[in-house]
Amino acid sequence: MALSRHKSKSLRLRSRFAALLLVLSLSFVPMASVASIAASQSSDGSDASYVSVALSPGGEVSVENRRGGVRVEVWAGDYVAVAALMQAPKRASRHKMPVAIERGESSLTIRVERATGANPPRVDLKLRIPASARLKVLTSDGELEIIGAPTSLSAQTLSGDLRLSMPLPLDASVTAQSLNGSVMLGEGVEAMGARAVRGKFQARWGAGTRAVNLFSGRGRINLNTLAEGADASATARPLARKPRADDAQENTPVAPGPARTPRPAETPQEVDEDEVVRVESDLVTLNFSVVDRASGRGLAGLASNDFKIYEDNVEQRVEHFESANAPFDLLLVLDLSGSTARVTDTIRAAARSFVAATRPQDRIAIITFAGETQIVAHLTTDRASLRESIDRIAPPKGDTRLYDSLASALDYMTGRIDASRRRAVILMSDGLDSTLPNVTGTGSTASYDDVRSRVQEFDGVVYTIWTNTEYEAFSPEDVQPETFDLAHDRMEEVASAGGGAFYEVEKLEDLAGAYERVVADLGTVYSLSYSPTNKGRDGRWRAIRVRLPRLSDAVARGKRGYFAK
Repeated sequence: MALSRHKSKSLRLRSRFAALLLVLSLSFVPMASVASIAASQSSDGSDASYVSVALSPGGEVSVENRRGGVRVEVWAGDYVAVAALMQAPKRASRHKMPVAIERGESSLTIRVERATGANPPRVDLKLRIPASARLKVLTSDGELEIIGAPTSLSAQTLSGDLRLSMPLPLDASVTAQSLNGSVMLGEGVEAMGARAVRGKFQARWGAGTRAVNLFSGRGRINLNTLAEGADASATARPLARKPRADDAQENTPVAPGPARTPRPAETPQEVDEDEVVRVESDLVTLNFSVVDRASGRGLAGLASNDFKIYEDNVEQRVEHFESANAPFDLLLVLDLSGSTARVTDTIRAAARSFVAATRPQDRIAIITFAGETQIVAHLTTDRASLRESIDRIAPPKGDTRLYDSLASALDYMTGRIDASRRRAVILMSDGLDSTLPNVTGTGSTASYDDVRSRVQEFDGVVYTIWTNTEYEAFSPEDVQPETFDLAHDRMEEVASAGGGAFYEVEKLEDLAGAYERVVADLGTVYSLSYSPTNKGRDGRWRAIRVRLPRLSDAVARGKRGYFAK
């Protein structure tokens, strides 16, 4: 499930924008208080001043900003300092700052209200929080930066970049994952011996006292250690005056200490791949094609307001939308086992037709399999190189391990994530894995159910092209019609689980035509992301429905739901 990409803007205002100062007023009610923030214009364009808000020891700070970035510093103070910057036209004399603060007995919620009008101004937040605090922070496409280590940290951005600088000596259990971006390690973290695998990173240093969970849908995650001289529990000195429980006092921000080189490496306790903890994210990404109900032709040129998304019959708010013109990474998976091994020339010709039909901006990779999997060509836009690779295709040796090969194909695509591209796997096979009844040879170690589940969770589209290799069974040892039927049905199920289309090819001479239909279908695939209103993670199936109210003859084809894990 997957999520948008927009480069974050700097927190420093350009000269033609004004920085707007926070004025915090607290009104007390039983058990909680709500603070509304207004803004006044600054004449010198300097950063906004901080205001301070009391927080009980070990309290939780929740921050949500869907209109800009968030920068957080962990410091030695025992209260929270907040500043907001809103970019507004210079001619505007006064604006209401759309920031609200709600304080409970042991919690503080800071929220930038959603934009309502056209071209709303950008709002960036800057915070300083105690080292004892528990921090949860969310942005949409805004950059998210955390300097220091609170007691616990859960940071999530839908498409913005996320940077974390941790104090030395490291004492944390860290999980970082970017679905369609990358996880990059600074020199200090790399020196610890840990590594990122396929957009995921997980390691534990020291006693793992501080829990850190980082997630980005399409942005980059950057992990670093704090520079020499920075205190392990604070990167900024507290303000001159502590706030009272009923006080909101403006103060002058203090810059963090100087940079330094990381200390000698400690040996991390790296978490095994099988023990990876799921990063908390409520983002759901859909890839679906839109076709005319009568003709079956794909519809291009649609916009986000053409669609309505429902989860369990409850309408959802679309966070990000990508048109059918967005580029793809395409992986062509070719079954060269059994009877198909005798018609390799026909398969080569069809593969060349597939390459010729794709758009120039789409990258293509090719994998062939029988008993073993071979990478014929890595992802590239070089069509001449692809044609040369196709000409060198030779039948792999061994039996048919379809399920293992499909799992390898998903691993390949998951490990080569590019935030600017969508992904699709196109599988050509007769569906006969050697684990099926009377299919000779050694079959896959991966089960069909496991691979189908992986296809269902794959952040992309899976198409299947079934080739008919059925023959008449003359003895009980031959592959029976029921097995051919089962193989056919499983190929269709894989396409359904992957949100793609299923095509039948009775003769391999028709394979090129099937590839052309796949390419045409890919040209009508749209992508969107939303945060479900149902935040529960009960493992149950959530049904998804896509409607196009203004296009009564159109139908959206894609995945029908997901398990809320």
